[in-house]
Amino acid sequence: MIVGLGSDLADVRRIQKTLDRFGDRFVQRVFTEIEQARSERRKERAASYAKRWAAKEACSKALGTGLRMGVAWREMGVANLPTGQPTMVLQGGAKERFLSLIPPGWEGRIHVTMTDDLPYAQAFVVIEALPADHPPLHYPARG
Repeated sequence: MIVGLGSDLADVRRIQKTLDRFGDRFVQRVFTEIEQARSERRKERAASYAKRWAAKEACSKALGTGLRMGVAWREMGVANLPTGQPTMVLQGGAKERFLSLIPPGWEGRIHVTMTDDLPYAQAFVVIEALPADHPPLHYPARG
């Protein structure tokens, strides 16, 4: 069952201007260490940060709070599963809000997709609740 859905579109040029103007102060205020490490390795650094910005905005919308009601920028971080697929790691007020959306006896999952096509970056976040005894997701290969 879907319990939250959010999307956001960010202008990479705006993020670049913010990086130029505020530099490390902006990066430290908004992005987790994992996000910083990943974005700083990219040739298109601003686009990488813009995708993560959009994912945080989308996640805050999926949580139903926006960036208020105890949910802060650094409490939501884009991380990658071993497969490379992005997901959100939540802590603090964002994690509390996420857990409040999941019915007792169910497990929560966060699905994230991000893309960029200059000058824009976009992200979608879906928060899903599944019964705790639900088998793991498995997509068999087609022959």
